[in-house]
Amino acid sequence: MNSGFPKNIRLPRDRYVGRNIYFLTICCSARRPVFANSERCQLAVETLRSVSSSLGFLVHAYCIMPDHVHFLLEGKTETSDLHVFVARFKQKTGYLFRMELGRDLWQERYYDHTLRQAADSEDVAWYIWMNPIRKGLITEPSQYPFSGSFTVDWPKNPKKEPPWRPPWKNPLAST
Repeated sequence: MNSGFPKNIRLPRDRYVGRNIYFLTICCSARRPVFANSERCQLAVETLRSVSSSLGFLVHAYCIMPDHVHFLLEGKTETSDLHVFVARFKQKTGYLFRMELGRDLWQERYYDHTLRQAADSEDVAWYIWMNPIRKGLITEPSQYPFSGSFTVDWPKNPKKEPPWRPPWKNPLAST
């Protein structure tokens, strides 16, 4: 029976609080290339730094693409709350651009994946950093100015594409 509401893709609320590691993708409304503008990208990075710091999250990797963003986040405390982080990031960036754009910045939903093993973090980080190459924007990670890390001095040298893929991009993955 279809109630008219989209499928709930979230885990129980308590699974998003604490010292977990998350991979996030947040898309711009209608996949508009809002971040094709370098000033907007810089504001998004500054907002990411501010929000992650104030809410107790480490940002191991990020990439601001023209029509979406990727983050690899880790909760620093038992009270680090991913839902609050996403809401605050979307609210602050949405407010910054609402007057300029005259419309909503973000899609209502976002994709998240909780990493089961911290050892997967490096492959996920490289998946994020290689995104501009996969999209044909650059040929080397060092060429893209709106990706990086707030926790590691990442080498920005080419690495073989990691075998890791987000579960929602793998047609064989279970839901």
